Amino acid sequence: MITVDCAQLKLGDVITQDVLTPLGGVLFHKGRVVTMREMDILTAFMVQQVSVERGGAEAPPAAKSENKPLPHSGLALEYDSMVALLKKAYGQVAGGAALPILELRTGLEKLLSHSRDYQVLRFSPRHVNQEEFYYHSSVLSSLTCYQLAQWAGLPSKDWMQVAMGGLLHDIGNVKVDRTILAKPGILTSTEQEEMKRHTLSGYSLLKGVAALNEGAKLSALQHHERIDGSGYPLGLAAENIHPYAKMVAIADIFHAMTLNKIYRRASSPYLVLEQIQQDAFGKLDPSYVRTFIEKATQFHNGTLVRLSDGRVGEIVFTDRNHSTRPWVSVDSSIVDLSTQRRLHIEEVLS
Repeated sequence: MITVDCAQLKLGDVITQDVLTPLGGVLFHKGRVVTMREMDILTAFMVQQVSVERGGAEAPPAAKSENKPLPHSGLALEYDSMVALLKKAYGQVAGGAALPILELRTGLEKLLSHSRDYQVLRFSPRHVNQEEFYYHSSVLSSLTCYQLAQWAGLPSKDWMQVAMGGLLHDIGNVKVDRTILAKPGILTSTEQEEMKRHTLSGYSLLKGVAALNEGAKLSALQHHERIDGSGYPLGLAAENIHPYAKMVAIADIFHAMTLNKIYRRASSPYLVLEQIQQDAFGKLDPSYVRTFIEKATQFHNGTLVRLSDGRVGEIVFTDRNHSTRPWVSVDSSIVDLSTQRRLHIEEVLS
C-alpha cells in the first residue's frame, strides 16, 4: 500500500482506504478500482491524496462487475407469483369467500426470501398491466414495508406483520365499484366518498383474521390518515395512528406515484421522494420518511439513470443532506443535481 497524489494515479490502481469527502461522506470504499471515471470524481471533489495498491492497466474482472445491477431472477419470479396470488385472493373475497390468509402468507414468505435483492428505486416489475395497478402497488408496498420496518429498528417479530399490512392495505377495494377504480378522469364527490370507504371495508374484512396482528389490520383502516389530522376515514392525529399504518402510508404513496395508472403516467421516483419529503411536514411521520429516503438512496452509486433533459449518466455520489439529488457522471463531466435544480432524475435504468 502506498499513498499517492491523485495526479499520479494509474488506471487499475486499487484504493485501499475509504476516500472521504470534505464533509466526511464516503466517496469511494476501499477495494474500488481506479478508472478514468474515478479520476474525474476525485478531481471534482478536490481530493489530494489516496492510498492504493498498484494494479495493472485494466481492472480485474471482479471489479469490472462492481456496478452491475443485482440479479433479480428469483425476486422477479416470486414477485409475479405474488401478484397473481393476490389477484386470485381479491377475486375470492369479492365472491364472498374467506381471505386465503395462509396461502398469501406462504407466498409472501417466498417473495421476502429474496428481499435482499430488492432495491426500491431500482426494482421494476416485468409485466405491469395498468388495470392491475392495485395488485402491483400492494405487492411492492409489502416489500418496501418489510425493509422500512428493519431500517426503522422494529423488532424482527414485526417485520412480516408490517409486510402483510402493506400487502393487504387496499383489500377494501373489492367492495368498491369497478367503474370507479378504473375511471380515467376526476372522481365526483359521491365517487370520492365511496372510494374512501375502502379503508373501512378493508378493516372489516381483516378484523376477524387471527393470523394478522392489530397493526396489520389497522394498516387497512389508517393508511390514509395523516399526522396533522387531515386524513381519512377518522381524521386521526399522529399519536392515534399505528406505526405500521404510518409506514404503509409512505410505501403506498411512493408506489402509487411511480407506477403507471390508466389515468396518469408514472412519476420520477426521485421527484416522488422529494414530494414525500415535503409531505413529512405535517402529513407523514418525519422520522420514518427520513429513514426511508436515506436508506432508499444510500446504495445507488453506480446506478445508470436518465436525466430530465434526456441524457444518460451514472450516479457517482450521494450527499446525505441532498439524498434525492446525487452527483451524476454524464459524458465525462459531473452534474451536481443539488445545485442544478432545473434537472432531476427522470428514470432509473439499471
